[in-house]
Amino acid sequence: MTSCFAAFRLRLPILLIVLLFTLVWTMSLAAIESPIKTGFARLQYDGGGDWYNDPEVLPNLAKYVNLELAASIPIDQSVVKASESRIFDFPFVYVTGHGNIHFSDTEINNLRMWMLRGGFLYADDDYGMDESFRREIKRIFPERELIEIDATCPLFSSYFDFSSGLPKIHEHDGKPPQAFAMFDDNGRMMMLYTYETNISDGWADPDTHNDPPELREVALRFGLNIIHYMMGK
Repeated sequence: MTSCFAAFRLRLPILLIVLLFTLVWTMSLAAIESPIKTGFARLQYDGGGDWYNDPEVLPNLAKYVNLELAASIPIDQSVVKASESRIFDFPFVYVTGHGNIHFSDTEINNLRMWMLRGGFLYADDDYGMDESFRREIKRIFPERELIEIDATCPLFSSYFDFSSGLPKIHEHDGKPPQAFAMFDDNGRMMMLYTYETNISDGWADPDTHNDPPELREVALRFGLNIIHYMMGK
């Protein structure tokens, strides 16, 4: 009995080391699986546009990403203003609407700094915000251009295959769907803007727009591609 107890005492430090290593490894895996700890945020802006419409879209996207990637992104949507310092807590911010967008000088400076420091802005025109959004983005980055991207961009194949191009979820003016991006000096995509497609409407609840399940699935898959691509950059 004594010898067995002595042997156990000798093995105890080894067991502690193994347990400690396992704990650290598990925490590391969790960090890899769920790098977005603060959840998705929606941008609240002035100007009269309905920044708040379809409040369920980000929670639905988070649920889909968690299910598909075995991640643990918080489900609750956060709302943040560009003037707030806490925007730097969010790696992914979403903006949409049908009307006018206007940023103050403070918001312009904050958004510029946030994106240059690693923030990713996804803007989805909900039919009517194109002109004001382009104007405000030019104020944020007067020296840069929104560049149209197509299916050759890795985002289109980062998880699901969209080699046939950007899906069109809602008709709007019946024009072809387009995707535009802005990159930093290192080639990292800081911003994605989708036009004439309304991807995020497809993330809404089934009875919000009465979209068929297969169309909602396409929209959610492309949304996952956005998140997966952003996480890998």
